[in-house]
Formats: sequence, structure tokens, C-alpha cells
Amino acid sequence: MKSEWLKEFWRYRELFYFLAWRDVKVRYKQTVLGVAWAVIQPFFTMVVFTIFFGKLAKIPSDGMPYPIFSYCALLPWTYFSGALTNSGNSLVTNADLITKVYFPRVIVPSASVLSGLVDFGIATIILFAMIVYYQVQFSLGFLLWPVLVIPLVLLALGVGMVLAALNVSYRDLRYAIPFGIQLWLFLTPVIYPTSLIPERFRPLTAFNPLVGIIEACRASLFPTKEIDWQTLGISTVMVIVIFVVGLLYFKKVERSFADLI
Repeated sequence: MKSEWLKEFWRYRELFYFLAWRDVKVRYKQTVLGVAWAVIQPFFTMVVFTIFFGKLAKIPSDGMPYPIFSYCALLPWTYFSGALTNSGNSLVTNADLITKVYFPRVIVPSASVLSGLVDFGIATIILFAMIVYYQVQFSLGFLLWPVLVIPLVLLALGVGMVLAALNVSYRDLRYAIPFGIQLWLFLTPVIYPTSLIPERFRPLTAFNPLVGIIEACRASLFPTKEIDWQTLGISTVMVIVIFVVGLLYFKKVERSFADLI
């Protein structure tokens, strides 16, 4: 059954690429700044965070310059939140296509998640420039940065598939998604380091998969910051569980999409 599903997905791979590329083109169609929007959101959010949390609130940054501290966390977070929003609404947005043509429905949220990687890649260029500007020494740990994109994508897709399936039946969910993402932001060490969390509560933070991923992203950039492999391991296991559960749930209910949507 599993191999048949993978073969079916491969058979419709051209549709998958088409939908992903369409999402990228639509995002920047008839915009003044074009792909610059991929950089503007995380960069100016970083500027605001640096002024209010780094300068005024004096939130520590584990010895890292606060602009890099916040920006290297904002990159995965911005990608994740955008992918979650787009994939969660993807089935409803593509209702006409789903009701007229048969194809593996999982292609729709998958394409939404994949298209966000274009923005992520563009915004990463600014991160390189900031590292050079602040004279941060490159190390072999930096090779971990692109590897961490894998669990990030799987997490976004796992949660996104569940939200997309639920959104077909409960249309008011689309209003709850931005609110849930906002709450998730404050539960994730984007603005603050995990060192601010009382030590007795830190093991619990590992059950938020983004904690291990984002902290590992920071550690991969600075030789003086050690990677918490235990937290990253727990987060990776959580990502795998969420992805598998999301995929199984999606496959279970996808037959009803054409009737409900």
C-alpha cells in the first residue's frame, strides 16, 4: 500500500512541480518589489526585535549579536509559519481543481510547503551578509544549517496536512490558524534564548519540535555555541511522529474532499 502511494505520487510529479512553481509566481505577480518581499519580512522583523527586545528589554542573546541571534531564528520561523498558513488553506484554495480532476490530494499541501523554500533560500543570502558584517567565524557546524531544513519541511508538511484536511470540513479553521501560529511564536525561542527558561522546565520545551531545530540553527552558526543534540534528537523524533500521523490522517479522509469542498 505504501509503495503504491509513492508510485502514484511519482506519477503525478509534474503536477506537483507545476503547483509549487505556480505558488511562487502568484506570490510575486504584479508586485512592485518582487522577490525582495522574501527578505523584507524577516529582515524588518529582525530590526524591530533588535530595537525593542535587544536594546530596550535587554534580552540576552547567548553571546551572539542580537540581530543575527533573532534573524537566524526568524528565517526558519518565517518559512514555517508561511508554509503552515499556505498548506492549511491549500485544499480550499484549489477547490476547483480538486472537484474536477483526480490526483493524489497530498500534492496540494506538499506544493505549498515546497514553494516556501524559494523565499527561505533568498533570505538566507542576507544571513550570509550579516555573518560577514559581524565578522562571525565560519565553522564546519555551518554545514548543519541546510540539513536542518529537512525536519523543518517535514514538520510544516505534517501539521499542514492535518490543518488542510480539517479546513475542508470546518471552514472557520482558517481564522484560527493565524492565531495559533502567533501563540506558537511565543512558545518558541525566536525572541529569547532557552537559557531564560527555568532549568526544570527546559526538558519540556523539547516537545515543541521547533525548539531543537531553531536552537540547532543558531549553534550551527557560532563555534562557541554547542549544539544540544539531546533536544535536537527529541525534536526530530517529534517531527517524524507528527509527519507520519499527519500523513495517515490525510490519507484516511482525502476521499471525502471532493464531496465536502
